[in-house]
Amino acid sequence: MTVHQFPPEYISGTEVLTFSVAKDLMRRGHEVRVLTGAPAKAPLRDAERFDEYEIEGIRVYRFTHEFVPMGDQNVIMEMEYTNRLVARYFQSLLDEFQPDLVHIFHMSRLGTSIIDVATGMKIPTYFTPTDFWSACPTSLLMLDDGTPCKGPEGAGGNCVRHVAMRARWSRIAKAAKYAPDFLADQVVTLARKGWLPRQMPFRNEISALSRRHEFVISRLNALNGIVSPTNLMTDALTRNGVRPELIRQHMYGINIDNYNDVIRAHVQGRTLTFGFIGGLSSHKGCHVLIKAIRKLTRADVRLKIYGNPKDSPAYFAELQSLADGAPFIEFCGTFPNGKIAEVLSGIDALVVPSVWFENAPLVIHSALAARCPVVASNFPGMSEVVRHGENGLLFEPGNPDSLADTLRRVLEEPTLLSELSSRCRPPKSIAEYVDEILAVYASPPAPEGGRGIVEFRRFEPMDPRNEASFVSGWCIAKAGEPMSVEIRVNDRVVAQTRQFAPRPDVRAGFGGAGLVIRGEQFGFALSFPAGIQRINASVRIAAPDGQTRDLSMSELAAGSMVKVGDDFFIGLDQECFS
Repeated sequence: MTVHQFPPEYISGTEVLTFSVAKDLMRRGHEVRVLTGAPAKAPLRDAERFDEYEIEGIRVYRFTHEFVPMGDQNVIMEMEYTNRLVARYFQSLLDEFQPDLVHIFHMSRLGTSIIDVATGMKIPTYFTPTDFWSACPTSLLMLDDGTPCKGPEGAGGNCVRHVAMRARWSRIAKAAKYAPDFLADQVVTLARKGWLPRQMPFRNEISALSRRHEFVISRLNALNGIVSPTNLMTDALTRNGVRPELIRQHMYGINIDNYNDVIRAHVQGRTLTFGFIGGLSSHKGCHVLIKAIRKLTRADVRLKIYGNPKDSPAYFAELQSLADGAPFIEFCGTFPNGKIAEVLSGIDALVVPSVWFENAPLVIHSALAARCPVVASNFPGMSEVVRHGENGLLFEPGNPDSLADTLRRVLEEPTLLSELSSRCRPPKSIAEYVDEILAVYASPPAPEGGRGIVEFRRFEPMDPRNEASFVSGWCIAKAGEPMSVEIRVNDRVVAQTRQFAPRPDVRAGFGGAGLVIRGEQFGFALSFPAGIQRINASVRIAAPDGQTRDLSMSELAAGSMVKVGDDFFIGLDQECFS
């Protein structure tokens, strides 16, 4: 099985689902191993990115990722959906384990080349999509202003524009926000043909992003089967090019142990507690809930918020600010997944105020198992589970007034809570869900399913001697943007780039020192073959007028800045010499 993150460190819905399926399969006598990922906490060499651990008898293989060149790739956006380093590692795992089949639950940062590996080895391979990563590089199918998105259109310029809008460089984000899609399509077309100027920032990233959709969908269409949980997910997949005959639709299951079959009731005069359980990131909409509950102006209401403040520290600070002066709002932190029944017993209604197309999150199924009515944003994925006026209530997504009116109904209609609670039906158990998955495995594959991918049938074995090296940092040439930067060994150029990324931090730093610096494109990343010794390497910076300055790598250190001559500067952020 593969998934982008896994317990014990990560316990969101996809991770819990994958873990639960794995444990139930093992209970039935199957042998299960898991490939997963995790973000790096410090710079690593390629060979240091893979480790193993065991949890409840499951052997887990972990890839530690970060936004730097690795393996034989230096285009970050390409590695997001096809990471050849991971593919080689996965191939070595399959060679050793010889599994009967592979089931994928998420591919973010692992990349769809794991499908190339499995299908190339003629191993039946299946996929359960839990969000919209297959069609959208942000996984959300939603623009930053809350507007729903259908996925890539035309040449894919809308996806490039969306990703650029999320850039941390304000000038790029602002330009992308107001650029029309047809202009973005033209830029993408030029990038794919290699016609953009070499000096244009992110030209390789733009080209890679524009190819993402066709690459990912071609891999999905090579699978033996896809287990889609909702009509919303099925529609999103087929609309974006997945063959309908591959898809079997089965809603998730959960562990239904430990839930009390007790109908909730609103007792007059007793404080009524609403709860939020989920990630504390903006798309989960907790800010909408806080704004709504502060509109109630009642003394008999309380809000408990369960979530990890580290998900997005800036957003958590915003939530704290919104809750300031409201003692009835409590931030409760996180809890082990096995305690969710206990947590739900302490709230009267669960609120799921997401501002994106949530795909029937598991927390809703857990609430229904606990007979805890759900108040949810009226999005298709959730309205397939939360039926308005039957087992919960729906409100206009992103609208605090609509949510406040809905919560007010629960408070003011004495019998509503018990009526909704009495109609909460137990969800599918994880055992029933695994029964359905096993039936999918046993059914005949879709026509042409499981065919191999021509581009990558077999990856060369992993070998630390083949590991690429890289350096990343920034440089300034004659108080302006450089023309190029090279890594050299003696007189031989082993890496060169003319592509530089915006580094407003560098410009601001020099401005604070009283130096006037022209331009913003100072950042670079270079990868080069393994086996080069740091002591033998040097860096050469070229200015637009052709003047150059050389510096031995032995004079640089990660996190430092060096002045070269009178008006050249270089700073090193990260390095890896293998």
